[in-house]
Amino acid sequence: MRSLPLIAILAASAAPVSAQVVRTESGAVRGTTSGTVSAFKGIPYAAPPVGDNRWRAPQPVVHWTGERDAADYASDCSQAPFPPDAAPIRTKTSEDCLYLNVWRPATAKSGAKLPVMLWVHGGGFVNGGSSPAVYSGENFARDGVILVSLNYRLGRFGFFAHPALEAEGYGGNFGFLDQIAALKWVQRNIAAFGGDPANVTIFGESAGGMSMHMLLQTPMARGLFARAIIESGGGRERALPMPSIAQGAQIGATFAPGLTAAQLRALPAEKITGDLSLMTMAQPGYGGPMTDGKTILGGPVNVIAAGHYAHVPIMIGANSADGFPFVTDKDKIWAAYGDKADAARALYDPDSKASGLLIATATSADRMMIEPARAAARLLAASQPVWLYRFAYAVPSVAEAMGGAPHASEIPYVFDTVEQRHEPAPIAAEKPVATLTHRYWVNFARTGSPNGAGLPEWRQATTDDRTVQIIDANGARQVTDPLSERLDFTEKRATGQ
Repeated sequence: MRSLPLIAILAASAAPVSAQVVRTESGAVRGTTSGTVSAFKGIPYAAPPVGDNRWRAPQPVVHWTGERDAADYASDCSQAPFPPDAAPIRTKTSEDCLYLNVWRPATAKSGAKLPVMLWVHGGGFVNGGSSPAVYSGENFARDGVILVSLNYRLGRFGFFAHPALEAEGYGGNFGFLDQIAALKWVQRNIAAFGGDPANVTIFGESAGGMSMHMLLQTPMARGLFARAIIESGGGRERALPMPSIAQGAQIGATFAPGLTAAQLRALPAEKITGDLSLMTMAQPGYGGPMTDGKTILGGPVNVIAAGHYAHVPIMIGANSADGFPFVTDKDKIWAAYGDKADAARALYDPDSKASGLLIATATSADRMMIEPARAAARLLAASQPVWLYRFAYAVPSVAEAMGGAPHASEIPYVFDTVEQRHEPAPIAAEKPVATLTHRYWVNFARTGSPNGAGLPEWRQATTDDRTVQIIDANGARQVTDPLSERLDFTEKRATGQ
């Protein structure tokens, strides 16, 4: 029997790629199918926010005729480069960026009522996009969930106020309005892809996690989703303060003093982007998201306590080394605790052997992410189902360097895309962690509970909970929180006790 040429063998083993067409309210989109998953990328959910649409709420999409090619990602939103990004974007950025992507099982039919998840990326509201390889929705679709990811305006395009915009309310959180517009698009269109508009789970990490807090508190998003997952989204106003719109207008005036609204909208996009990135976001002339009374009502724990969060099931948590080690000088770290410096030193460096990097990471993680997640979970537990987690797995070299799982490191495990990670290189030990984590997230999207057959039990949080569901190299388990003493100390400082 004659052997086949190598090229023929490779062609035969490759997953077939074919086109699929879905008709949305604005026109037909032609996606691609590879194996058991179909993908539709670069679908507009709002008109380009350019020209007169700059610094305005998202406007309706103009209908098109024929079939729109949805094989490739559209541009991620304008931003300055951030080379250390663990999830680098893969497109040429543009101010014209209000697009989303949909992955579904290839066999899904219109009206099939599959669960839907909508992903909001992080990046400090200045970087990121929907194109990073680890954000691929392929494996959610493989497991019967329709995954939607979106771009939203970043930096000064997304979060901007200015005295010249007084007649328009001074400006505002346009990036948040984009997210709400994308959710409305899902409600109107996802059934055509086989999704259930009544079973939409929103989830996001870092700036995306903070966006979950926004979507849960704003009346503008009521009824647009059925549950939410908050990954490293903070929760305490003191840790992540947001200026008012009036304060934001003063900040905007330092960036563009004396300009009219027309002149602002005529500025070159490159000038608005500037060098604003995660490395430079503390610069004058940029204040980030604002407390506007529409999208952001106040600090999450305060708004939860006031009873203004959507009453839906929620998963919330952080990573075990979820900090930002900006200041690594130990003396400066302790000095920031004032008269509590000795107590902090006893908790974080009892034998005086920890490095400044490890202490800076641990103290900032507790203050900005871990304790606020616990506080939010306890408050939410009084009114709705909530599950608290801590992701604690990292490749051994990373875990040793950072003291645990760093900020954003859980994402490839949630998406089951470890092999697509930028760095470090995948190792065999990660696969079971990814399988377990991904299954919890899929179960939550399907049923409103992360629990399911064959998974370690994950109990709901309580109003005085001192336990947490740990996910690490040993699997998952609910335990008395090993950081309780540190978190109690952090809570007292946050609440002025």
